Amino acid sequence: MQNSSSLCSGQYDIFPGFPVQPGDISIGYTALARQIAAQVAVGCRQFVIDGYGGVFWEVFREALAQALATLGLRAVWTEAQTALKPAADVDRLIAPFLGGNDPLFGTRFTGTLADFFEAGPLGALRPDPTAAVNILYGPGAALAGWSGWLIYLDVPKVEIQNRSRAGQITNLGASRPADPKGMYKRFYFVDWVAFNAHKTDLLPKIDLFIDAQTAGEPVMTSGAVLREAITRMSHNYFRVRPWFEPGPWGGQWMKTHIPQLPQEKVNYAWSFELIVPENGLMLADGHRRLEFSFDLLMAQAYPEVLGRGAARFGSEFPIRFDFLDTFDGGNLSVQCHPRPEYVRERFGESFTQDETYYILDCKPGARVYLGFREDIDPRAFRAELERSFAQAAPVEIEKYVHTEPAHKHDLFLIPNGTIHCAGANNMVLEISSTPYIFTFKMYDWLRQDLDGRPRPLNIQRAFDNLYFDRKGARIHEEFVSHPRLIERGDTWELYHLPTHPDHFYDVTRVRFTGRVTLPTNRSCQVMSLVEGQAVILETREGMRQCFNYPETFVVPAAAEQFTLINDTDEPVMVVMAFLKDRH
Repeated sequence: MQNSSSLCSGQYDIFPGFPVQPGDISIGYTALARQIAAQVAVGCRQFVIDGYGGVFWEVFREALAQALATLGLRAVWTEAQTALKPAADVDRLIAPFLGGNDPLFGTRFTGTLADFFEAGPLGALRPDPTAAVNILYGPGAALAGWSGWLIYLDVPKVEIQNRSRAGQITNLGASRPADPKGMYKRFYFVDWVAFNAHKTDLLPKIDLFIDAQTAGEPVMTSGAVLREAITRMSHNYFRVRPWFEPGPWGGQWMKTHIPQLPQEKVNYAWSFELIVPENGLMLADGHRRLEFSFDLLMAQAYPEVLGRGAARFGSEFPIRFDFLDTFDGGNLSVQCHPRPEYVRERFGESFTQDETYYILDCKPGARVYLGFREDIDPRAFRAELERSFAQAAPVEIEKYVHTEPAHKHDLFLIPNGTIHCAGANNMVLEISSTPYIFTFKMYDWLRQDLDGRPRPLNIQRAFDNLYFDRKGARIHEEFVSHPRLIERGDTWELYHLPTHPDHFYDVTRVRFTGRVTLPTNRSCQVMSLVEGQAVILETREGMRQCFNYPETFVVPAAAEQFTLINDTDEPVMVVMAFLKDRH
């Protein structure tokens, strides 16, 4: 049996990979051209190359055409985007979903990718009957109905955002790049909704899947390998590729504890540990890595991943883990999140942004702002916030907002409608429901964003959602979790960290030496190593994987049970979030 010395690096892994067989992943346009040539040799003449928004399509076409020519193949290329509706028509189509002049929020698109195309011109895209090889390419290419070999190009959302910030891509159907924040709003509420549904439809039919985030070097695997890997993930474990962003309040904890991160960044405010609308999953064959978007896992295997939660959540993964780093940084904005009916009616989301703060680390004196003071006067508070906004004047927030001292391993409960923010000198593991952009800021300490612009406030929306009775003595009793021991063995103790009744997820923490075997209880188990250097996960199917401090990983419901192994003499602690029985 392997021990941790062979499985564990002891260092947080920025590029985690799920194992596939050696040789299952190939790289480069020459390798791609050879796969196409092999299909031509057995009589295939039509190829459909579909893909996500954000692909550098012309770079891809030029490089692949050259690689094919080297093999003596000259294709007739047909571009699917020639059948897109004019940009003005697309603008009219999506306008109801973009929230007007709101800089941040729209509502979820209810159409399909086909709505962006003219039906007549799309149907007129036909292969040349005289050509030896026909290639139809571009986002939505499969909508034209060609038969033939299906290739799909994917791009991680972090890379899409990098390309949009550089002005290198446009939104679907747009004539030119826009302001990156406006592009992101359109991505979130429109483009990604349409592309995800289309990609879900194609997944069972994909013959070759390509990770196109490095334009000069496509990374590919067969659709069969991808689907088989998803099946194994859904019965064993997975860990997404995390990514990291600076922010105006960001801190230095991650730079210190994850030294392989680029150190030239001014700070790191967030780590997207498990924000699944944006994270990807990586396959590794021992030499190469390929990334695919998380939605494909859920599209194929959400019943196995969610278990008893599948009926409610479907293909939406419901739990989010992320880091908020304020070590030697600043306070977060004073904020709240929408009530369930508000997020459904205004934004088209099926559930809201209920949060908790798990204190992974903190400095002496660190605090969390949570709930109101007993003597809160809502009208006076509103007037003070409006004055601050109009006059750029500071607010003495602690006159209105209650604070709690923060200690390592505390869990603060932040259901929707609760005023809150993490104070400076905290390293927060945020355990939350999945929605992640619906933050109504009331006060942001008069800061500007990293681009030098004022950060948008949403005072009216906040006051539409706040609960002013969450105040005073209620806060420590009802909104700070009070752990209790619920089960123990010879070398382990399992604690319940109760969440608020409004939360659809619950939290436990296991402290152990040696090994402990636990059931999934028909729910996914989202975990993070919060104390100790490393832990080994062993599943019923015999897979073993090491996870280092403070990595996040998931055991799906279909795994049924799992074993955590600590082969050091010092106790380690793993925190686990899962769906409550009624959800």
